Parts: sequence; C-alpha cells; structure tokens
Amino acid sequence: MNHELKEIIKQAAINQQKGLKNVLATVVHLEGSSYRKPGVRMLISEDLSSVGAVSGGCVEKEIKHRAKSVFADNKPKMITYDGRYKLGCEGILYVLIEPFLISDAFLNHFSKVNVNRETIKIESHFTAENEAFGNFGSVITFESKEQFIFSESFNYQHKKEVAIFSQIIQPSFRLIIIGGEHDAVKLCKVAATLGWEIDVITCVKDSKQIKDFPGANSVNGDSPESIQFKNIEENTAIVIMNHSYVQDLKYVIKLSEYRPKYIGILGAPNRRERLFNELFEFVPDLSDEFLDNIYTPAGLHIGAQTPEEIAVSIVAEILSVIRKKEPFSLRNLTGKIHN
Repeated sequence: MNHELKEIIKQAAINQQKGLKNVLATVVHLEGSSYRKPGVRMLISEDLSSVGAVSGGCVEKEIKHRAKSVFADNKPKMITYDGRYKLGCEGILYVLIEPFLISDAFLNHFSKVNVNRETIKIESHFTAENEAFGNFGSVITFESKEQFIFSESFNYQHKKEVAIFSQIIQPSFRLIIIGGEHDAVKLCKVAATLGWEIDVITCVKDSKQIKDFPGANSVNGDSPESIQFKNIEENTAIVIMNHSYVQDLKYVIKLSEYRPKYIGILGAPNRRERLFNELFEFVPDLSDEFLDNIYTPAGLHIGAQTPEEIAVSIVAEILSVIRKKEPFSLRNLTGKIHN
C-alpha cells in the first residue's frame, strides 16, 4: 500500500500549497469482515475532495461528513461505521480521523525513503469508540529512527488508555521489464495501474525513452553482459520479453547470480526444456530453487490473446506467486477470501 500513501502525501502537499487544510482517515480496527482491511487510508481536503479510499465507495461520503468537525476544531476523533446494516459486509469499521499537516522535513525524509526502498512504520493511537475525542493520532517512523507526527495536538509518548494499530509498509512492489517492444509497453501500463515501481531495460541500440513507457520509473539501454541488478531478491519480479531466445538465455544466466522470486519469460512452451538444458551447460551448479522461480511461458492460462490480455495474465501470475496463492475462481471458495 506504499503507492496509496505516496498519492495521499503528494496531494496533501499540493493542498497545503493552495492553503487548504487536510485530514487523514485511517481504518485502525475491524470487527467482522469488510471490503478492505485495517491500514487503508483516505485524504480529505477542506473543499471535501479526496484521495484514496477505505472501502468500495460506500463509506467515504459519511466519513467526509463526519470529518467536518476535525476541520473546524483541529481535534482528532474516532468514528465507527456499521456495514452490517448498510453494506452487507458483516463488519464494523473503526476509523481514526486526524488533522494531517506535513512538514518540508517530512517530505524530504519520505522522498529519500522511497528512493532507497526502505520500510516505514506507522502507529495509530485510538480507542474503539464512536464519536470519541482524545489523544489520538499517528506517528510515522523511518528506518533512520526519525519520527514525525501529523497533528500538533497529538502526544504520541502518552499511551495511557489507548489502543495502538501498528503497520509496517513495505516499499512499492518493483517490476523489471527486459524488452522494449509493443507488448512490453502494454505490460508497463497494466502494472502501473497497481502502483508498482517499474524499471524498463531495453537494448543498448534501442532509442526508446521514458515517454514511450507510460508509468515507468526508468528506461535504460543495457545488455546481459554489462547489466548489474540491485536489491532484486525481495519484493521484485522480472519479466523478460526480448523475443530473442539467445538474449533471453543470456539474461537468465546473468540472473542466476541473484535470487529473485519471480522470473517470467515470454515464449512457446516447447522451448522451456531447451532453455533449462542450456542453462545447466553454462551454470552447472544451478539450484532447483532458482529453476522453480522461472515461469515460462509467463502468465496464467486464461485464454489471453492480445498484448493487453497477456499483460493481465502475467500480472495475475506475479500476484499469485508473491502472495503464495494457487489461482482458482472465487465462486469455488467457501468462507472468507482473506484469512
């Protein structure tokens, strides 16, 4: 959910420049089931525009209405929303609404944290009551131990008689696309809608630029002989789509020096055995674990035909791998979707 937090902070900074107050609404507790879980947030500005969501769209209007008092008196408060009678979600949401004022120092730290792909810890202090006022608010802690609060009235060191919702936010999921053709552009677009951080590696001779890949973080020309990967063992997927067996093989050989969790390769099923056999010729001590992380042909078998559909199937497979879920239709599920 790092990408949602990025959007909230970006918009909050814009609102502040316009002279508009902001409040932050955070789901800090849940009884029963709901569309989304504790830790989701939405930013509400003084003109009642908003960024982010805490549900499928049903709760947000009421939260905006009940946030008006926070704009008026700058006092954070707790509210509840009983979805059992209004949404059919069989749950009660507990939402912390707090003034949201961000400093330049915080923005600088937040920017560095995202560049360095560091984790963030957020602790929200609350009480599980409706229309309750008190020493409520959130404190954000970076890996450098720097801490920031968003409400001047919040004393986060005073923890008496409050509950604390603690959340560790990982860096945005990273996708490395190796290839520069039309299908690579489509995969970049689809992945960008999920808030993934996308880096594209094209051929050295390829003249494509970042404007050719909407949503990409970077676009660079490189080769399997010279490329150096960094921090790809966790929270990262790699999709190779060169349309060249030789180039694909070279990149996989290079990747054998690392331990990424997902390597997807475009191509026909009948070349998988050839790829693995030749891999062993170049890297005899290749581990089974590394081979298990190679998915070729990349994507789930959903009948995808167009580049856009193939991109969806690849993104879906990546999600199933990193979430450790075996794909199947939800209509075959009994019980809860999320444990």
